[in-house]
Amino acid sequence: MEEFQGKHAELTIDRPDALCRIAHALSSPVRLQIMQALSKRSMNVGELAESLGIPMSTAALAVKTLEEAGIVMSEVQPGVRGSMKLCSRRLDSISINLDPVGEQHISVITLQMPIGGYSVAGGIVPTCGLAGEKTHIGEMDNPASFYLPDRFGAQLIWFRQGYLEYRFSVLGIGAMDVEWMEISFEACSEAPMYRDPWKSDIAVSINGRRLGVWTCPCDCGGRHGRLTPSWWSELSTQYGFLKTWRVDKEGSYLENIPIGSTALEDLRMNETDHVSVRIEVPKDAQNIGGMNLFGEHFGDFEQPIVLRVGYRMRSIEDE
Repeated sequence: MEEFQGKHAELTIDRPDALCRIAHALSSPVRLQIMQALSKRSMNVGELAESLGIPMSTAALAVKTLEEAGIVMSEVQPGVRGSMKLCSRRLDSISINLDPVGEQHISVITLQMPIGGYSVAGGIVPTCGLAGEKTHIGEMDNPASFYLPDRFGAQLIWFRQGYLEYRFSVLGIGAMDVEWMEISFEACSEAPMYRDPWKSDIAVSINGRRLGVWTCPCDCGGRHGRLTPSWWSELSTQYGFLKTWRVDKEGSYLENIPIGSTALEDLRMNETDHVSVRIEVPKDAQNIGGMNLFGEHFGDFEQPIVLRVGYRMRSIEDE
């Protein structure tokens, strides 16, 4: 659905169909309880019914309504008796703007970067490696593999500590009054095989200014990732969390929750010909638990790294 960006939905009054659909889906206490239950882990319909103490038919109908609204996604997987429907949250946050978009005059640029399209891989510490859609790339636990030409086809990258720096070109940014900037990607911690709990502090910086730190709770496994290729071992990391970082003129946010004081003016975007995005497990982190970074053909979410810029064009009077 085009109003969804990562795990966030931006709804406006001039798209009443989407607004009414989601509002209806969230108008039931039972459906809200299901959303709360799925915030902890993926669950099948039977588990949801048992957890909430409701009939299986009630849980199935509620999940169907949430699916139709795009709030929950389901995947049919083999079960003990036939198949089962494994449910996961599609959205973590929703914003509603009651002013028509046409009156705001805000445009949005969306840029996508493959996870292997980084310009710098710094301080990479094993365990580390890269994988494509069909096989591993280079040598396992050898940071030199991070600069092989084949890295541009990577769909999974992992390391214990270090950073990847991506450089985006936003043409004409000098003529823009930037209102906000977002970076979105799927990631989780990195442990031998997979492990829950396994905390790791993952930081995001833009143009050298840190937006904040997210503490990932685990290295996700135990079920096959929705997009993870069949050749990838079931004993290894399978999927991650889709997180959206945002910076505007007031500060920095993670899933629309304030996380830092870095604001747009701190990024000095007019002083460089690109926007630098650094994703890292810092040396000074309290929880150094590594990171897995997923591409559009690995994990649960079909997207690479996404940079979005909301802006207004400057008029001659503004110059």
